[in-house]
Amino acid sequence: MNGYQRIVAALKGERPDKIPVMLHNFMVAAEELNISMGRFRESPTLIAEAFINSVEKYDLDGVLVDIDTVTLAGSLGVPVDLPEHEPGRSPGGCLASMEDVRSLKPVNVEDYKYIQIWLEAVRRLKDYFGDEVFVRGNCDQLPFSLAGMMRGTGNWMMDLYVAEHSLLSELLEYCTEATSQFIRLMIQTGADMVSNGDSPAGPDLVPPEIYEKYAFPYEKRIVDEAHRGGAFYTLHICGDTKPILEKMLLTGSDAFEIDYKTDAQFACDTLRDKAAFFGNVDPSGVLALGTPELVRKKTEELLRIFSDNNRFILNAGCALPSTTPEENLRTFVATARNFR
Repeated sequence: MNGYQRIVAALKGERPDKIPVMLHNFMVAAEELNISMGRFRESPTLIAEAFINSVEKYDLDGVLVDIDTVTLAGSLGVPVDLPEHEPGRSPGGCLASMEDVRSLKPVNVEDYKYIQIWLEAVRRLKDYFGDEVFVRGNCDQLPFSLAGMMRGTGNWMMDLYVAEHSLLSELLEYCTEATSQFIRLMIQTGADMVSNGDSPAGPDLVPPEIYEKYAFPYEKRIVDEAHRGGAFYTLHICGDTKPILEKMLLTGSDAFEIDYKTDAQFACDTLRDKAAFFGNVDPSGVLALGTPELVRKKTEELLRIFSDNNRFILNAGCALPSTTPEENLRTFVATARNFR
C-alpha cells in the first residue's frame, strides 16, 4: 500500500498494511526549510515545497495543509496581525455589537488573497503527489469559532447568554456560508479530505448544552457540504472532548482529530466502527519537549490502545510547535512503522 491507500483504508475501517501517519506540522515544515511564517503564508510555492520536504523526509502517508488560524476571519474583515515569525492572530473582532450583523456585506471569501494562496498550495501538492500521498486541505474555522472571531472571544461568550437568538442565528448563518464557500473551493483543488477546527465550542470554554445548540447544527451542515462535494471530512476540537464526543459523532464526520487531553481509550471505544481517529500524542509536552524515549513510550501506549481498531491514523493531538526536534519526529514515525 502507498500512503494514500493506507489512509483511505483506515477511513473505511479496513486494515492497512502499516499504521498510517500524518502530521499537523505546518510550523515545523516551514522551520525545517528555514522559511519564516511571513514568507510561508505569502507563497504557495514555498508552502508546497515545505510540505513536500516534510512528507519525503519523514516518509509520511498524508499531508495536512494548514497555514494560519485567521485566514477565513480575515476574509470577512476581522482585523488580523501577521507576524513574521509566528502564525497569524486576531487582536479583536470586526463587529462592535450584535446588531451590526444586519449590515454585513455578502460573503465572498474567494477574493481574499490568503484564501487563494492556500488553495493554490493544495492544488500544487495534489498535482505533485497524485494518488500516492493523501492530501487533507484544512479550511480554518467552523461557524461557531468564526462567529467568535468576528465578535471577539469575550463578547461572543457573553452574547451566547444575553443576545437575541435571532441575531445569534443570523451571525452563525453568515459564518456557515463563509465556511461552506471555503470548503467548496478547497474540494475544487482535488484535496482528498477537508477539515475545520471548532475549538472554542469545546468543553474547555463552553458547556455541552451550548455546543449542542450553537455549534453542533452548523458543524453537521459543513460535514454535509463536504460530502456533497465527494470529499472525506475531519472535525477538530481542542481540549477534553469526552463530554461531547458522542454528540460530535452525529455530525457524520468521517474522522476526528482529537486533542491529547481526551482519554484515548474512551475515544477508541466511542468511535469504534463509526469514525476514524487522528491523534493524539501531546504535541508540546511529549513531541516538542520530550526525549526520544518518552516519544516512543507515549506513542506505543497509544498504538496499543488502537491495536484492534482499524480506524486509526497516528498524529499529534494538535499543531506541532516549530521547535519540535527532528529526532523526536523520526522516533514518532519509526515507532508506528515498527509496531507489531
